[in-house]
Amino acid sequence: MSKQSSRVFVIGFGNPGRQDDGLGPALAEAIEKLNLTDVTVDSDYQLVVEDAAEVAVHDVVVFVDAAVSGAEPFSFEKLVPEPGISFSSHSVKPQALLALAQELFQSRAEGYLLAIRGYAFDTLEERLTDQARTNLNAAISFLTRRLTERNFDSVVA
Repeated sequence: MSKQSSRVFVIGFGNPGRQDDGLGPALAEAIEKLNLTDVTVDSDYQLVVEDAAEVAVHDVVVFVDAAVSGAEPFSFEKLVPEPGISFSSHSVKPQALLALAQELFQSRAEGYLLAIRGYAFDTLEERLTDQARTNLNAAISFLTRRLTERNFDSVVA
């Protein structure tokens, strides 16, 4: 399958009611509005084991989350599947979802993490900080370009 015909799944996760923790869902909402061909978009508060079934029917998965530290405005990295689902945990890591999709559904999906730098996470407020919104806009531009070109190998913003 060529990169141009690949099926892509973008999943943003985080809690929009905790300020910048809502960066993942905010990016997912923006990408969904673009209505790109062969791009499925979803968002939720956290990743769950059931997401492995959706991962498995795609060629590329971009997990989008807020980062409490690290690169500004965002980082983008390829993920390696890592088994390690803990059913006592309230959330699942992207690497574990990739591994679960491989194990259960023979998935060969490539996974990437887009971590958008946030600054405020402790206030119960449904709004992004100004700097987080600036970082979100940069991440939207970056991911839109990657989705349009179907080029996920380059990690340079």
